[in-house]
Amino acid sequence: MKWTEKILKKTGDCIQSVLNLLVRIVILLSKRTLLAFSLPIIITSKFNRFLKDVRRVLGETFTALFICAIGDLIAGLVLSSMTNQLEILPGLLVLIPGAIGMRGNIFGALGSRLGSNLHIGTLTPELKKSELLNQNIISAIILTIIMSIFLAFMAKGFCMFLGYESISIADFTVISVLGGIFSGALLLPAAIFISIKSYENGWDPDNVTTPLIAASGDLITLPSLLLAVQLLIWMRNGFWEIILCVIFIIIGLIGFIIGLKGGIHLKKIIKQSTPTLFLSSIFGTTAGTVLNTSFSIILSNPSILALVPLFSGESGDLVSILGARLSSRLHIGTIESSLKPAKEALSNFGIIIILAILIYPLIGLLAHSVTLLLGIPSVGVENMVLISSLAGFVLTPFLLIIAYYISIISYRRGLDPDSTVIPLTTSLTDPIANTSLVIMVLLILGGVAL
Repeated sequence: MKWTEKILKKTGDCIQSVLNLLVRIVILLSKRTLLAFSLPIIITSKFNRFLKDVRRVLGETFTALFICAIGDLIAGLVLSSMTNQLEILPGLLVLIPGAIGMRGNIFGALGSRLGSNLHIGTLTPELKKSELLNQNIISAIILTIIMSIFLAFMAKGFCMFLGYESISIADFTVISVLGGIFSGALLLPAAIFISIKSYENGWDPDNVTTPLIAASGDLITLPSLLLAVQLLIWMRNGFWEIILCVIFIIIGLIGFIIGLKGGIHLKKIIKQSTPTLFLSSIFGTTAGTVLNTSFSIILSNPSILALVPLFSGESGDLVSILGARLSSRLHIGTIESSLKPAKEALSNFGIIIILAILIYPLIGLLAHSVTLLLGIPSVGVENMVLISSLAGFVLTPFLLIIAYYISIISYRRGLDPDSTVIPLTTSLTDPIANTSLVIMVLLILGGVAL
């Protein structure tokens, strides 16, 4: 009987083990099934919590971006009306994106510096006379002249290198500098006004000030360039433009020397901003070159010309908002200068992704609606929205990478983010944004491959 009892006991143990295993499998499957069913609920709950946390930020930034979109749209309409000038002055399209970006970089950085100084108390909203304020204003004037000259030489250099037909270096310089002077005369008080009002109303300058100043730059720069072009056409005889070119270069050299020998704030701004803006000019000219490669298809579709400043401007605004937010949080310590983005950085990425999903289809719809309203031939609402949306969604990951790593590297090197991060991020975005846009235009409209 003993052996029978042993067999029964072993059989019972085996059955118990099998049952335990089955129970564990059932429990495991139940957990996974429960997780599968509850996963959407968990994700939805976390997403709702995220939206609740960033509702104010999304409200401020979307409002600023929408206002900027209106300004960029007007700039786009001005550009779409410049088809005759673009044909008369070959190579001008290479200059335009860099000129637009440069104004936003110079005066956006000025607004950012003024906002920072208002917050820490070194400036008052009344803007009483001070060396700090004077030197910031002088720096903006000097940088406008210097960078306009450099941008003209870069545009001519790119045209020569790539074999594009183009106007003379004197023509490029006159257009660039006159456009810079005209736009700067309006943007300087606009940047100061926007900085003060955003501070007085308690808005976060990272969300509002920079994009509004950039939009003002987009809105003012193209009409200023158009005025400069008309003046050049009026005076163009091979003599006066050369004289003006030489005068502008001499003024630029004198201004640069004054900047390097000026007060401590002026010297710091000129030394830190000049290399950054030189790089920005190269990126901006590259953006213009990308557009020039598809000049014929863009010129034959004026509605696409209307979309160009709108798409590029909104992309620059998105990356500048992210760059400003990351820089501020690096300084106050809520984000560590790690090459791997942490939770707070990822949260800011989420804000930009939501804004991109909202803004890119909207600007395609805006561009189509306004061009249709004004009788400008359009490629169709579905094509315009599709081009803008797909180009924007392809571009968005690049915006996140550019803003994050430029902010991290600048912070680690002890550079002033007000003078480096925003100009670099927006300028580096321009050629990538234009490349994305041109690729989608060629794919969707059936143009030849790049």
